[in-house]
Amino acid sequence: MLKIGVIREGKVPPDARVPLTPAQCRQAVDQWGMAILVQPSPVRCFRDSEYEAAGIPLQEDLSDCDVLLGVKEVPIDMLIPGKTYLFFSHTIKKQAHNRRLLQAILNKKIRLIDFERITDDRGDRLIAFGFYAGLVGAHNGLWTYGQRTKLFSLPRMYQCHDYAEVRTHYASLLLPPMRIVLTGSGRVAAGAIRNLRDMGIHQVSPRDFLKKDFERPVFTQLFAHDYVQHRDGPRIFDKAHFYAHGDEYVSVFKPYAHRADIFINGIYYDPKAPPFFTLADMAEEGFSLQVIADISCDIAPVASVPTTLRPSTIAEPIYGVDRYTGKECPPFSPDAVDVMAIDNLPSELPRDASEFFGRQLLENVLPELLRGPEAPILRRATIAEGGHLTEPYVYLSDYVYEIA
Repeated sequence: MLKIGVIREGKVPPDARVPLTPAQCRQAVDQWGMAILVQPSPVRCFRDSEYEAAGIPLQEDLSDCDVLLGVKEVPIDMLIPGKTYLFFSHTIKKQAHNRRLLQAILNKKIRLIDFERITDDRGDRLIAFGFYAGLVGAHNGLWTYGQRTKLFSLPRMYQCHDYAEVRTHYASLLLPPMRIVLTGSGRVAAGAIRNLRDMGIHQVSPRDFLKKDFERPVFTQLFAHDYVQHRDGPRIFDKAHFYAHGDEYVSVFKPYAHRADIFINGIYYDPKAPPFFTLADMAEEGFSLQVIADISCDIAPVASVPTTLRPSTIAEPIYGVDRYTGKECPPFSPDAVDVMAIDNLPSELPRDASEFFGRQLLENVLPELLRGPEAPILRRATIAEGGHLTEPYVYLSDYVYEIA
């Protein structure tokens, strides 16, 4: 019988999300006959008592479990040697702050299956929080603009029980005319669009966004062909060529940066591609962006948005970047662009996001765990096992074997 442990999130700042809700744990036990144990936690959005009420045992020591499920990176001192872990490791882009984590995973001979790498046969991701990152990120972008301009006010999402409560605040919301440019075409963008529409904001085409005036708030969604072109000049856009040869392209985002008040960034950034704009561009007359909600949250200089100097937090969500120096400054300063770059946005709606994520686990991952470690979906996502990087991830060798 497969025994799964739901670990306590240990990353600081704390994350309230869970990989499986109490009801989903109960469903997995009843449907597949597996055992599920939950490590007690004072910070989860679902209380320990809710798991107990669903008949799911609480247990501090999970060393007798076959598989351990988490959400964010596991602190090194909490890793149990020789176990199979599933969580978001944030190592596949050689993120410097998690190099020691991957080193520890190899030293402890842990099998690491990264949620970010769980895909179908076509390479499409099966497990993600992206929709809720977009939903919360768009709201926070509008919240930031309201704080900056004092034209309207919104609650923070973490102050609400769930998204249904958030939407009750939108019912009486009166927004001024403003322009929002949104980039991206995946789950993040879908979540952002849902939120903007729930606020009653009208979508317009990129062309109308640039050419027409509006007496109400509007947003436009940009795809890659809208914000980059080949360096040799306009041509029929080939998305596959852009993804393979991003270094041959230049940004044509400038007209939107000179027309929009708010920029919501939801793209997956390839470092070969050009940034949307440069820090020097912000000093130009006509640069109109006042708020940037960078949901992608890649940190400059390897980033699509050069103002994302660091991640922000749920507790302190905004910092300013001076338009003329490119340096961080207090938010809402007269010459600042305000940046919202929270890197764990779904944690502001942890119950909704956890329910959404858990459904994906039940549909796409738990059945594969029952099939065993050689299930193709799991093999593709296995970064390390037995003290070694697996073949698809040997490119991480130079990163992981550096001396700390």
